[in-house]
Amino acid sequence: MDYKDYYKILGVERSASADDIRKAYRKLAMQHHPDRNPGDKQSEDRFKEINEAYQVLSDKEKRARYDQLGSSYSNWQQRGGSPGDFDWSQWFSGQPGGGNVRVEYGDLNDLFGEGGFSDFFQSIFGGLGGAQTAARTRAMPNYQQQVEISLQEAYSGARRSLQTDKKRVEVRIPAGVKTGSKVRAAGAAPDGRDLYLIVEVADDPRFQRDGDDLRTSATIDVFTALLGGEAEVETLEGKVKLKIPSGTQPEQVFRLAGRGMPRLKSSQGKGDLFVRVKVRIPKQLSSKQKSLLEEASKHKSL
Repeated sequence: MDYKDYYKILGVERSASADDIRKAYRKLAMQHHPDRNPGDKQSEDRFKEINEAYQVLSDKEKRARYDQLGSSYSNWQQRGGSPGDFDWSQWFSGQPGGGNVRVEYGDLNDLFGEGGFSDFFQSIFGGLGGAQTAARTRAMPNYQQQVEISLQEAYSGARRSLQTDKKRVEVRIPAGVKTGSKVRAAGAAPDGRDLYLIVEVADDPRFQRDGDDLRTSATIDVFTALLGGEAEVETLEGKVKLKIPSGTQPEQVFRLAGRGMPRLKSSQGKGDLFVRVKVRIPKQLSSKQKSLLEEASKHKSL
């Protein structure tokens, strides 16, 4: 049996954070997803491999066990051992010294038939012999499929059209979903079981999301900060005017109530939008502006 380097498969360092692993997986999974590469056996195999790596590295318990195995395997090689002589049995799930990490691996087998996971994965994490048979004879889990939507779609709600072997199904994604939200499509799988879309909300350069609240920034000139006025602010429903009081300080934050994200499965409206003001200092001033500022500076409070 060959050792599989899951970190190399996802293109991340062994010290990678959970967020780094998730981002690498998302990028590769979208690139090699069978729906984007119909009939491409190489992409299908790569997609299986990527999903298998993510199954392990995204789970703290499985990742810790895998890291222990990797360290042992690396030390074995450094001592001159060959892969064929490595004692795999102590790492087999369900075997003496092998720990008790188990995984239900129906999802990939459902999508691609038997062989959705490699022998390496099944041996280390899925159990052997009777344990493996028992896992296959249990009620298989429902289908899951990752879907990426924009923040704007998360705000307004979205629809995705899914093509199965026999039918096309349209799934409604409700407003207010977050990354990790599951959307159930009853009976949408080819065999009539439920399909769950695992939502991934893409980053938006205009906003930062904090639960149901949003954070953004607006730039004003120094004269508006001093004298007061208005600033134009982006929201997910278009631009609005924010009243700027005189004496506004750089980095001061204003709250626009009800301009955040819809509250999922709640009638309590929306979150808030917090606007951090940035003050732009002019690089050049007219002679009149300089004169007025110099005059004002003479009367500043000490």
